[in-house]
Amino acid sequence: MMKFLFMMMFMIPLSFKKKMFWLNQYLIFLIFFLFLFMFSFNYMYLNISYSFGCDLLSYIMIMLTLWICSLMIMASEKLYMKNYYYNFFLFLILMLMISLYCTFGTINLLMFYLFFEMSLIPTLILIIGWGYQPERIQAGIYLLFYTMMASLPMLISIFYYYMNYFTLNFYFFENIDYFIIYLMMNLVFFVKMPMYFVHLWLPKAHVEAPVSGSMILAGIMLKLGGYGLMRVMKMFVKLSMSINYIIIIISLVGGVFVSLMCLRQTDIKSLIAYSSISHMGLVLSGIMTLNYWGMCGAFLMMIAHGLCSSGLFCLANMNYERLNSRSMFLNKGLINLMPGMTFWWFMFSVCNMSAPPSLNLLGEIMLINSLISWSVLTSIMMCLLLFFSAAYSLYLYSYTQHGKFYSGLYSMYGGNIREYLLLFLHWFPLNLLLLKSEYFVNWV
Repeated sequence: MMKFLFMMMFMIPLSFKKKMFWLNQYLIFLIFFLFLFMFSFNYMYLNISYSFGCDLLSYIMIMLTLWICSLMIMASEKLYMKNYYYNFFLFLILMLMISLYCTFGTINLLMFYLFFEMSLIPTLILIIGWGYQPERIQAGIYLLFYTMMASLPMLISIFYYYMNYFTLNFYFFENIDYFIIYLMMNLVFFVKMPMYFVHLWLPKAHVEAPVSGSMILAGIMLKLGGYGLMRVMKMFVKLSMSINYIIIIISLVGGVFVSLMCLRQTDIKSLIAYSSISHMGLVLSGIMTLNYWGMCGAFLMMIAHGLCSSGLFCLANMNYERLNSRSMFLNKGLINLMPGMTFWWFMFSVCNMSAPPSLNLLGEIMLINSLISWSVLTSIMMCLLLFFSAAYSLYLYSYTQHGKFYSGLYSMYGGNIREYLLLFLHWFPLNLLLLKSEYFVNWV
């Protein structure tokens, strides 16, 4: 584990060299493929060194981090072309990658907390430095304070746990029966997911963030919450039996409300951001059932959502770069202007509504099994959630691609090879991983 950390650190001087923009991306791809050779076919912790180590769960999350970080550079060509502080941008992506690698790779709860908080700072600078509207300052402060206010109680509960049980290692967690510790430990993960009621920072952050900021937020940052819950829930197995139903109800009902919100959005990015909340509500309720299907389904859904949502944000940005607007009233009839992109809009929209053969479908099937075996009453909310999920995905696709196009646009816009490759690299693993899905259900 440490050798990859050193490889990333040796890349830092490269990010400050002129004309090294694409080399950074190739090196991250190289690290990804080197990491692939260490594939953990095992559900146990491997490659343990210092307080790092990875089991199947953390391994796949690190893979997703490296993949999304390399695609972030690929999506941000405009910064390089316009010479817009791209060296500092590369440095931030490297810092983000290192902090996320350490977050997912550590087996100590306090170190997890430190790196979890560290990943917030580069994201904040990305939003404030390369965002579009003046409201990005407000969005950044929302992001910062929601997370910081919720994470201080977690730090206190970590100290309390260490004082009583003398270990913070993920192996040796013991049962705690205090509701207040449950709340303090998990609140930060509920905010990060985000759970309905504490989700207001996410649409703001997404709408104001540059494409790379949206990709890392949707692809990795929301998964930190799910990953953290999967790790610490073994402390609260006994207590969860009497509390978790409240969280499941909030997540499912909130998911339906948010899906209805999606149907009235006029900003493309805002719609994709709200759909993220809806999907992560499903993931959260799956984790809270604490059964095998729920954990595996949530894990699959997190990977699928990371790739699918990131791809949709890339598409929204491609439209924005050409039309200078994200409004659905102007982004109409794009099948006439960008026929090549329409295919990708369709592919990602159907993945977003969990059509086969995407990984979303497998994740949702497992989550449906998990939730309905937990309580038959959840089937009502699940039906509504899945129906509206298809409804807003179709709304997004049909509204942007069909209809009369804006008369101010006369030219024909094609995508370039970089953009098609970027979309392919999101879509290909999203659908291909279904063929080897048994590896994703070994880790529990």
